[in-house]
Amino acid sequence: MNPQPVRPIALAEIVEAAKRIAPTIQRTPLVKLQMGPGFPDIRLKLENLQPINAYKLRGAANAVAMLSDDERRRGVWTISAGNAGQGVAYAARAAGVTCTVVVIGSAPEAKIARMRALGARLVPVPYEVAWKALEDRAYPGVEGTFIHPFDDHDFIAGHGSIGLEILEDEPATRAVIGAIGGGGLIAGVGSAIKALRPDIKVFGVEPDTAAPAALSKKMGSPQQFKDWQASFVDGAGGQSVFPRMWERLKPVVDDYLVVTLEETRDAMRILAEKARVIAEGAGALSVAAALSGKAGDGPVVAIISGGNIDLKKFCELVTLPSP
Repeated sequence: MNPQPVRPIALAEIVEAAKRIAPTIQRTPLVKLQMGPGFPDIRLKLENLQPINAYKLRGAANAVAMLSDDERRRGVWTISAGNAGQGVAYAARAAGVTCTVVVIGSAPEAKIARMRALGARLVPVPYEVAWKALEDRAYPGVEGTFIHPFDDHDFIAGHGSIGLEILEDEPATRAVIGAIGGGGLIAGVGSAIKALRPDIKVFGVEPDTAAPAALSKKMGSPQQFKDWQASFVDGAGGQSVFPRMWERLKPVVDDYLVVTLEETRDAMRILAEKARVIAEGAGALSVAAALSGKAGDGPVVAIISGGNIDLKKFCELVTLPSP
């Protein structure tokens, strides 16, 4: 399957996507994280409040809406650790389209249960197999119209709507931080932000156990992260940066921040204690990065990309003693 050549996401496409997906998504609030003096001014973009508890619904709703009648008849499929699968399944069900998800076998049970409840057929595979299928855009025995969970123009345009909302709600924003798995979130948000306010800094953030984007920035070309480790941050931190995504990211992302798993756990706890927000590991990366001060004094918008985590696991993580 040969994808379309990479091209910039135009502001007009993002504006049209925002209108298109408005009946499906939640326009999420932007709230201040009350940390007191001595901390950056951090605002939380609460994408965990989407109907699927993750931002992926924005891209999925736009991608499904843009399908032709023939593509809809064939059904859709995607590859996911859970959030993209939920987004595509949700949008497909609303459109009366069948959906299959090639799902990473280590995905949290909460995400797996939600995909099943949304009517998706699940094909569990190991992480390495899923990552190869993302590169190949194919998986044996799975047919239909493939919706790539990050390297898809319409998917990314849908995510750009987050950037529009941020600037509407806080024009004084100085920096925006979003987690990176494949790069679709920050590519979309960055495209909107840079089109309207090129002075605002856009940062991607990864866990130190899986930080290929930061390594790629350092090396000046897309890299594989050889020391990749699986962790509770299952929704971010890929094994490599796809060359096509590197093309998309370079013009719209200023830099990449790296945080530890301990800092991520602390951010999850802080969000629960200070804002009563439940964030999954990937959703808390942006707050961990903002608290480090590396994105400046603010206002810094931290995108809480998702809150799909098993509650038992969440409680274990936020109550673990610091080493």
